[in-house]
Order: sequence, then C-alpha cells, then structure tokens
Amino acid sequence: MPSSTTSSDRRVLLVDDNEAMLGRMAATLATEYVVVGTARDGVSALDAARRLDPDVIVLDVSMPGMSGLEVASRLRAMHSRAAIVFFTVHSEEAIVREAQAAGGVGYVIKPRLHADLLRAIREALEGRTFTSPPTANRSNGTPSDPEPGRRAQ
Repeated sequence: MPSSTTSSDRRVLLVDDNEAMLGRMAATLATEYVVVGTARDGVSALDAARRLDPDVIVLDVSMPGMSGLEVASRLRAMHSRAAIVFFTVHSEEAIVREAQAAGGVGYVIKPRLHADLLRAIREALEGRTFTSPPTANRSNGTPSDPEPGRRAQ
C-alpha cells in the first residue's frame, strides 16, 4: 500500500567528515527532504541515528576512527529502520560490494552528487537499490557504463 508521506516529510541524516561536503549535500537535498542532522564521525553518526530516527542516512565510507562500513554494520545490528545510502569518493567494485554487504541500498560517488544523490534516496525510500555508474574504466579511461545509474529491484 503506498505511503501518504511525501518526500518533503522524509527525514535524512547526513554523515561526512568534510564540513563543506555536508553543506553541499544539505543544499542539494533541501528542496525535497528534511535534513534532521549531520555528523562528522562514526560515533556521532550512531548517536544521531538513535536520537533522530531518520528515514535515510547518507553515509561517507572513509572517515577517521570508525568507517562508514562499520557504522552501517552497527546500525543493522541495532535494527535501525533507516535506509543507508553511501556517499563516497570510492568507485571500486570491491568497496561497492562491501557497502552492500554492510546494508547499503544506495551508493553514490561524490563527483555525481547533483546527478545521483536525490535519485539514490528516492530509490532507497521505495525499497530499491541504486549505484552510481563508475567514473571511468581504469584500463582505458572511457566510461564503462553509459547509463546514468544502475537500479535493481
């Protein structure tokens, strides 16, 4: 049964160790979602997730102390209901697989903030997965996926 909740009612927690990036993410999401908080490290992210009960957590993979992968695993162990969308500079398939195994349903690479983040959150809220296309095939420098994003049910 479809939810009567609109996207503007959906609550998002942003987690990144870069303050400027947190600002860019918040500005990108402001028209469609309520950013209920930000955190700059894994411990703060876990605390904020407990207190704020967001619908979605946008989570950096690489942070000092506790990685985003560890945060995601701990959130799952806590039975968090939040969908996790990873937001990172890492485009390697091995890290994408680790993120999925940790509970991530979205994976957006930072250079594709404006192209992919809103869509990844929408897909996550609908129970679908989303992964940004790789930036380039490292062997020859050409795009390896011409589609704007990959989606799976």
